[in-house]
Amino acid sequence: MYKVGIIMGSTSDFPIMKQAVEILKDFGIETEIDVISAHRAPEQLFNYAKNAHTNGYNVIIAGAGGAAHLPGVVAGLSPLPVIGVPIKSSNSIDGWDSILSILQMPSGVPVATVALNGAKNAGILAAQIIGSSDKKMQNKVIEFKEALRNKVIEANINLKNSL
Repeated sequence: MYKVGIIMGSTSDFPIMKQAVEILKDFGIETEIDVISAHRAPEQLFNYAKNAHTNGYNVIIAGAGGAAHLPGVVAGLSPLPVIGVPIKSSNSIDGWDSILSILQMPSGVPVATVALNGAKNAGILAAQIIGSSDKKMQNKVIEFKEALRNKVIEANINLKNSL
């Protein structure tokens, strides 16, 4: 069984981050959700990040708005792959502060970064990471992508039929 840790800076991020939970559930991947603030609860964050690999996590998805240090701090402390989700928050500069805070990591501390509010893609990427070493999961990802392709084909047919 695989497990993805989904963390966010505050509960206001949950409406976005629940998209990752939902898609991972579709893939049959267990998730555990926590609110951990890099700024307001750094000791909790350090403990979480340093022990995530021994606590059964395979990937961590970290969503944050504003200064968005959460994904980078986790990546600096954990040997696990970290996927950052920049979130456009109420105190955000149109989301750019979050995007750049997560994207511009120093050499040696990678964070895979998805689009602004792109938690669903973060969940898909986590499934793909797990699928790189698990054939069953890889087949689920292949089926998912085939379904996406079929939706596009169907939409094209429907469009042409409506003309």
